[in-house]
Amino acid sequence: MGNLSLSIKKFMQNKNTVTVVGAVLAVFVLYFAYTMRVKSAINPVLVPYAKETIKPGVQITESMIGLREVPPAMLAGEVLQDKAQIIDKYSAVDSVIPEGCLFYRRNVVEKEQLPDNIISEYQSGYVLYRLNVDNNTTYGNSVYPGNYIDIWLKAVNKVTDEQIAAGNRDADKIMYGKLISNIKVLAVLDSNGQNVFQNTDEARVPSMIIFAVPEEYYVLLSKARYMRTYETSLELVPTNESKKDEPGDITLSSEQLKEWINNHTVWTDN
Repeated sequence: MGNLSLSIKKFMQNKNTVTVVGAVLAVFVLYFAYTMRVKSAINPVLVPYAKETIKPGVQITESMIGLREVPPAMLAGEVLQDKAQIIDKYSAVDSVIPEGCLFYRRNVVEKEQLPDNIISEYQSGYVLYRLNVDNNTTYGNSVYPGNYIDIWLKAVNKVTDEQIAAGNRDADKIMYGKLISNIKVLAVLDSNGQNVFQNTDEARVPSMIIFAVPEEYYVLLSKARYMRTYETSLELVPTNESKKDEPGDITLSSEQLKEWINNHTVWTDN
């Protein structure tokens, strides 16, 4: 044992021997690294692909996704390599994912990143209504989709100078009251129809709020909006209804206001 230790010590003290051994080790390391790199470049990788053509804005289900082996060289451009990054996500609205194509990060988005698909967000028998707003009427842009609001009606009697001179008692009278309660906000959009609260560096100013109401209330709001004899306006007031476990249904708040609107307008089906 002592002779072996002595031999090893002499061997390590020989500079030429150490140099040769070091060179051999360096070659071995380079060869190992090169081999691993070659294998990583040519060994196929299992990645998801589209089993069918996926149109823009479509939710991607597991049945739409297959798995295939591809060379690593095909994984450039942020290819998604895990099905969990794709399932239940959505195809971007500006792209089609062709059948057989790999999934790229730029083409797969969260639902919140889609422009509001309002059509799927309200129940049958309801009608979409658009209420014009701005930063002030949305309380400093603090009304979000999913919030609940009440709609209030303001009406000012518009009279002529002759009516005022004749002592018209209704001159300058203002009527103000809550018309409809518990309306759920579906979307807050800017003047270009873009989601105000979409995750973007662009500052967007609210221009319209979209909600859905029963057809009867849609007609009522439309009548109030287009009245000419009276200077009318519809205003939103946020509520805390969304904080309840079971938010209340949309309700008419004032039969008196409803009768007043109907008595001063007409509506036809033609």
